[in-house]
Amino acid sequence: MRANGILLDAFTRVSNGVPEVLEGLDNDDLSLRADREANSIAWLIWHLTRVQDDHVAEVAGREQAWVAAGWAGRFNLGLDIWDTGYGHRTDDVGQVRASAELLAGYHAAVYEETARFVKGLDDADLDRVVDRRWDPPVTLGVRLVSVIEDGLQHLGQAAFLKGLLRRRRAASS
Repeated sequence: MRANGILLDAFTRVSNGVPEVLEGLDNDDLSLRADREANSIAWLIWHLTRVQDDHVAEVAGREQAWVAAGWAGRFNLGLDIWDTGYGHRTDDVGQVRASAELLAGYHAAVYEETARFVKGLDDADLDRVVDRRWDPPVTLGVRLVSVIEDGLQHLGQAAFLKGLLRRRRAASS
């Protein structure tokens, strides 16, 4: 397997996990927070998708689906159009309210763009420096692995919250 196949497999695992986490949850479930400072499932899925959209669009030299395909308008969050959730405070997290269908649709669109880009990469492409603000400079391969790591961490957090929600419901029944 070539390196781009490994990267595509990892992005696919995140993409397959998003609808699994969202399945069976209504808008109130998606907005539930374990405490006032915690992230909601909606925020976690939105954020992991925004980061993937932002970072992959930049290295692919294309516009973000968030803007180009009109997802920002569909979400209508009242946040800056380029906001990815990085550095959000509790009030910002609370602004991210969306349906499971909207979150899944946006993620599917971003995944398709990501998959198209990753499929076209050769192993040598992964050594291209994409960010010189770090020491050492960040290569394309490192950036893509970073996006995958962020996605998997936030997906796991969302799955944990869904399980917590279900256990709380079962205990109160």
